[in-house]
Amino acid sequence: MPRESGSPRVDAESDFLRARRHQVLSGLAARLRGETDDVVQSMSFDEVVAALGRRGEHYVGTKVIPISAIVGSVDKVKDFDRRFRPTSARSRERWERLARASRKGEEIPPIEVYQVGDYYFVQDGHHRVSVAHSLGVKLIEARVTAVDTLLAPVGVGDRDDLELKHWRRIMLERVPFTGEARAAVAVDTPAMYGEIAENVEAWAARHMHAEGAYMDKATMARRWYEEEYQPVVELIEEAGVRGATERPTEAYLRVACERYTLIRDHEWSAEIMAQVTKGKRARKAKPTTGG
Repeated sequence: MPRESGSPRVDAESDFLRARRHQVLSGLAARLRGETDDVVQSMSFDEVVAALGRRGEHYVGTKVIPISAIVGSVDKVKDFDRRFRPTSARSRERWERLARASRKGEEIPPIEVYQVGDYYFVQDGHHRVSVAHSLGVKLIEARVTAVDTLLAPVGVGDRDDLELKHWRRIMLERVPFTGEARAAVAVDTPAMYGEIAENVEAWAARHMHAEGAYMDKATMARRWYEEEYQPVVELIEEAGVRGATERPTEAYLRVACERYTLIRDHEWSAEIMAQVTKGKRARKAKPTTGG
């Protein structure tokens, strides 16, 4: 707990001023590093759940949770930063009143939070969390409602992470990969998830036309992974054309595009892969002319 003067009122005022000063300095440091406000701003519960895909929720009950796991808010994203320091003096009186009560050892009611994986988002009790942070409290009592999501709630540290999750969720709604396929078909560029979905759906359309039979989404996802993706990734590895930092799915998309650009064909074989590799090398070796 911060140093005490013996006066809860004076100490509470000092607590608030210290929290504001640290918030301002933290924001300034982030800007000097060229970082966006997303790095220091509290995360939005609605944005996170929308990106992950909401399936349902259930009340867990009252339990003690770590303050460090509280990363965002339901409706006060702009009022507190990522460490729940106040971003303005608008609620100073309320903040200091809670700080005085905490310093006096008065009973503070539990906060209310939504739990998404290991993350917590405050529904009610933002000032209580902020004061607890300021006083160095590690744990806080909370009424917890757990939210179930389509995607695993991991790796959502900022809005760039949310964009990637958002497009992955959309892809999985169109192409419901499961098990090994779900884990394997992954990229680091959000737009690529749209390319994957289009690629799978086009592959399924060609096969349904050729076979004269309908293919549901689950069958489409399974067959594409087994009949198209896995064999092609093996060909790419054998040909040694995957980049050092390139994920297998990223290499698949790139090579598939190069194949069609070069030979206008959807088939795969060692011979076709050789043509693609040869064509790629030829384009790299082709001299350029200046204007």
